Amino acid sequence: MSAQEIVGFVLKASIMLTLFGFGLQATRQDLLYLLRRPRMLALSLVAMFVVMPLFAILMTGVAHLNQAVVVALIALSISPIPPLLPKKVNKSGGLASYGLGLMVTAASFSIVFVPLATYLLGKYFNRPFAMAPGAVAKLIVLSVLVPLAAGILFRKFAPATAGRIADPLVKFAGIVLLAGVLCILTFALPTAWSLVGDGTMIALIAFIVVGLVVGHILGGPDPDERVTLALSTACRHPALALAIAGTNVPEEHHVLSAVLLYTLLNALLTIPYVALQRRKVKERVTTATVSDRRMAS
Repeated sequence: MSAQEIVGFVLKASIMLTLFGFGLQATRQDLLYLLRRPRMLALSLVAMFVVMPLFAILMTGVAHLNQAVVVALIALSISPIPPLLPKKVNKSGGLASYGLGLMVTAASFSIVFVPLATYLLGKYFNRPFAMAPGAVAKLIVLSVLVPLAAGILFRKFAPATAGRIADPLVKFAGIVLLAGVLCILTFALPTAWSLVGDGTMIALIAFIVVGLVVGHILGGPDPDERVTLALSTACRHPALALAIAGTNVPEEHHVLSAVLLYTLLNALLTIPYVALQRRKVKERVTTATVSDRRMAS
């Protein structure tokens, strides 16, 4: 088994465990949250499915990047499924219902979007670049929709057990993901280090920061929805990106290292954003508490 296959397996396994844990906590209202808000749905899809691919294309056109970085950026930009989003949303004070609904909506929409986007990108770059709808559907259904649905069904028939195991399972999945990425990074470090330069780090950081800014702006006045869309736009599905890259440019082994760099940078760069939003939540709660006490007195 190659390093790329190991990474893909670890990422998918961790994501599936995490989504199963989210399913143990999800309700029907969570999954329908976004569908009942068409304006928010439209803004979310624009941020995730339109702005980020266009920005990736623009960046590859104006910056002199390694071919592997170009492929990784394009693949990440059309992999708009934030599989670990609800966990980050809970930490930042965002809206978990919106996060779950957005994740399911994005996954369903990606079944059509990814094959179409790869076809159009192939035309734009004047080279064969495509991914079969069946392959996309299989990956999304197995890695996102099935574990989430399994968690929801488990909760329906065993709610007490689901409540006990949900949080520990999500934490365990996070540890698996971190351990897998660190182990693979150890082997891929020489290749990953070779990509640090020629604007690679700047390009990856810019991609993440633009995602946070665009999502934050399009998230509207509600602070919870703003946080959720910001994280959704900046966070892409690494396993789907690797699948897209592996299908179209299997000879480009440096793509694995580029996606790993993105994954680590994303985790690092979203930490201050999440911390800032968490602090704002605490300030809002404190202000509301003080106001209530003044009104009561």
